Amino acid sequence: MSNAEQPFYRRPLWIVVAIFLAVALVGGGIAIATSIFNGRADNTAAGPTPAPSSTGSSRPASSESICGLKGYETTNDLTAAPPATWKIIGSTATPQSASAGPGKTEDDGRFNTCFAHTPTGALFASVNYLAASTDSRNSTRLYELLADGDLKDQLKATPQPGSDGSAGTRAQVAGFKIDSYSLQETTVDVALSYTGETTDGQLVSLPMVMRWEQGDWKVVVDGNGSPVAPAALSSLGGYIPFSGV
Repeated sequence: MSNAEQPFYRRPLWIVVAIFLAVALVGGGIAIATSIFNGRADNTAAGPTPAPSSTGSSRPASSESICGLKGYETTNDLTAAPPATWKIIGSTATPQSASAGPGKTEDDGRFNTCFAHTPTGALFASVNYLAASTDSRNSTRLYELLADGDLKDQLKATPQPGSDGSAGTRAQVAGFKIDSYSLQETTVDVALSYTGETTDGQLVSLPMVMRWEQGDWKVVVDGNGSPVAPAALSSLGGYIPFSGV
């Protein structure tokens, strides 16, 4: 299958440059349907049972938040939707809280960083990344939200153009599950609900690998995009419902 024929959320360029809903960047309309997944099974299996949370009395310096957020959890205890207020950034609602972050907001609140070293912080950081990428004014700074690597260096040197936000297809967070959690790296599976001319109600799983780096959660991508491929969903079975609109 050529790149032009692939659904936009499975194209490496789309994931790599993180213009999450910028349809103009990948050109043309979006064909999201079960048939385009080449027989890939729906990703609806329940996630692993979270381990009890524990907060150690001693905290390594490398685990400190860059902006001083106090949250620190060594295991995943996120078994229900966390409390949050929601703010629209670009075209996507993103969760926020005083404890989980963001702890630093810039550019009139459309570019946010610094999330707590907790499962909730990783979840909020992943959704914030998606929301930030829907505002074209963030396009030259999106590399700041990526984990260190050659790709980040390339995007810093040659920022990608953003979309004007006029595309007819948009997505909102519908749910999540934590596939794995450690203090160094966490995989947050975000379920997204798409709306548009041909995509109303389509659910897509987007697993995002988040790495704790320099006091904040960063998104892991490489030349092939995200380490875990997106997939169509038939329902939110196995996910924790979580939405702001």
